[in-house]
Amino acid sequence: MTTSCIAHVKQNDEGEWVTQGLSDHLKKTATRAGKFAGEFGNSDWAYLMGLWHDIGKFHPRWQRYIRLRSGYDQEAHIECAPGRINHSTAGAVHVFNVLAKAHPIARIFGYAIAGHHAGLSDWYPDDAGGDLQSRVFDPLTGSLRAEELNEIKKNPEAQELMAAPLPRSVPVFIKKGQTESKDENRHMWIRMLFSCLVDADYLDTEEFMDQARSDERKGYPTLAELKDTFDSFMDVKVSKATGSPINLKRKWVLEQCREKSALPPGFFSLTVPTGGGKTLSSLAFALGHALEHGKSRVIMAIPYTSIIEQTAKVLKFGTDTIGSLQEIKKEQYLFGEEPVIEHHSNLDPDIETAKNRLASENWDAPIIVTTNVQLFESLFASRPSSCRKLHNIVNSVVILDEAQMLPPEYLKPILSALNVLVEDYGVTVLFCTATQPAFSGTVGSSQTKFEGIPRCTEIIEDPESLYRDLKRVEIQFPDPGKVSTWEEVSEALKKFEQVLCIVNTRRDCRDLHQLMPEGTVHLSALMCAEERSEVISDIKRKLAEGKPVKVISTQLVEAGVDIDFPVVYRAMSGIDSIAQAAGRCNREGKLCEQGKIGKVIVFFPPKQSPPGLLRKSEDASRMLIRNGSIGELNTGLFQDYFRYYFASINDLDKPDFEGKLRREADEFKFQFRTFSREFNLIDDARQKPVIVWYKGRTIDSREIIEELKRFGPNKSRLRKLQRFTVNIPYPFWRKFSDFGYIEEVHGFSVQAGDGLYKPKYGLLWEESEWMKEIHLC
Repeated sequence: MTTSCIAHVKQNDEGEWVTQGLSDHLKKTATRAGKFAGEFGNSDWAYLMGLWHDIGKFHPRWQRYIRLRSGYDQEAHIECAPGRINHSTAGAVHVFNVLAKAHPIARIFGYAIAGHHAGLSDWYPDDAGGDLQSRVFDPLTGSLRAEELNEIKKNPEAQELMAAPLPRSVPVFIKKGQTESKDENRHMWIRMLFSCLVDADYLDTEEFMDQARSDERKGYPTLAELKDTFDSFMDVKVSKATGSPINLKRKWVLEQCREKSALPPGFFSLTVPTGGGKTLSSLAFALGHALEHGKSRVIMAIPYTSIIEQTAKVLKFGTDTIGSLQEIKKEQYLFGEEPVIEHHSNLDPDIETAKNRLASENWDAPIIVTTNVQLFESLFASRPSSCRKLHNIVNSVVILDEAQMLPPEYLKPILSALNVLVEDYGVTVLFCTATQPAFSGTVGSSQTKFEGIPRCTEIIEDPESLYRDLKRVEIQFPDPGKVSTWEEVSEALKKFEQVLCIVNTRRDCRDLHQLMPEGTVHLSALMCAEERSEVISDIKRKLAEGKPVKVISTQLVEAGVDIDFPVVYRAMSGIDSIAQAAGRCNREGKLCEQGKIGKVIVFFPPKQSPPGLLRKSEDASRMLIRNGSIGELNTGLFQDYFRYYFASINDLDKPDFEGKLRREADEFKFQFRTFSREFNLIDDARQKPVIVWYKGRTIDSREIIEELKRFGPNKSRLRKLQRFTVNIPYPFWRKFSDFGYIEEVHGFSVQAGDGLYKPKYGLLWEESEWMKEIHLC
């Protein structure tokens, strides 16, 4: 039994106790953290954080605690270690002791070291408590909480480590020759150092405690190997494509992306109309740019989980259709499953493989496909588990697909973060969309304005000509005062054999669908993914066979659903949504081959969009119509629209980036935890997922639910049940729960009674619907 200080203890396969020395853990963590921070030139800062992060474990009381709790020391007395011992604060107190309690540099180390388990804290206290000041200073006397530190200093090993010199490198945000640095860059520097520390700590601990798990992280192909695979795949794809005008333009877009990949790092935009091949072309740019400039990985961020799953299939298998996946052989895949890491929220945290799960913890893989929520909430997170991945964003290429979907109420912190990543951390950002938002220069109105991103290099040499060449539809906008009733819209739709109508709300979708002929398809997000996939597959088949098909849908078909109608009706909305709707019309240009063109008819519905961002986007479009500014879809129209739209938003800094992370940045006084709590792109508290009863063509969710009840969750079951979930507002989830129409099964909300889910319509959650259809009252 060792008497030296230990950091971790475990039993090996033979039942023998094995320990990791505390000094060994601190030095290895420091070395690993320093290597991570070396990517942005501040290895000595992260090294010292790693060296001091666990010095609290040198305290005799903590050593007795770990021996007792592990069972390693059977002779330890229970009164010596009554509970978990806080070991994180001692290192922070040591820094303030070395640098004097008012020194700003001490705060930098204090946030990271004191928070390496609990998370980055606030400087000032709030109702939740746990601020950095109260952790290191006595609030009554203002003196350092140095009692435990004095005991730790008695240990010779601790003395040696605590005597390490302070860093000498210049913080990354202070550029050579600058006399001042940007205040908004400082919080990100602390986050990056914190990320280096916590990931190094996790990885070193994992290497000791679970070597097999640690080894599982290794063995990804290099970006050079992936680029060779990609180029070969695309050469075959291009050679097999027909010589249609659209395919020729897609090939030209691909060539432009490959050519521009050699340009210096910075901000880029890829402005290509819907159906122009943006996904694979943007990856061609990213891979070429990464190799040209020594980037580490490619990160693709997408607004919706549904689009992520489709995009990931394209990158893995070269196609997103289930039928094609069944037909193609493994050797014909694009990248296959292993190099492409999906990281998004769903029922199964162990997506694909254990290796995928490990890589999603810290994004240490060549290609990451994630959501805007994961990317940006991580950039402003305070929890260690969320911050681990940040240092692996350094020196990467970030593709923001459908960039117009970035939430406007969070634009100020989001664009600030992107600026900092490009300026300080070697990141190249590509805004990829058919409808480029106005992010450059001044953004917002006189009350909300701030400086957005600097100059952004457009990859397409003449995007206006591309819009003209790829024109496949004629858009008809209504007269400013013309409002259509649902009966009028229904009568107009009945005249077409094949027609799609997209409306703004699920209620509108139901109301209009009820006026349509038998067989008209209803589509909304209240239908589970399994049913939506079956319905969309049927729609595609009927379109391909030239059979009649009428569809009433919410906006869900505008994002990533490759359907091709000759006629599309669109309720008035934002110009970006109208452009997306136009991408579902004559998508492959087949009508053009017949000398015809697709029709997109925009109409004013009986009632406007609900108050909020949807209403503001609609109002911006109405203003353009009144001004006579709307003609053809082009980049100038989109820029005008987004300027109107952003200027109408009351607050572009909803979580108060200015007050919590910038105002006192020169003194490193940040409210990390509070800002993280306020920065929620999706308010999880407002919606809950429910597993519904639906019998699909090949699988019945009720059979899987019964397996879940009998045997509990496993990866296979949860992957299947993921296809049968629907998100509903929390108040209605609570009502369903109270009335017994949903039940909890191993932590998941599951439908428990007939009537809650209605095939062809989905889950009935609106109060008038569930009172009428389910008769809960």
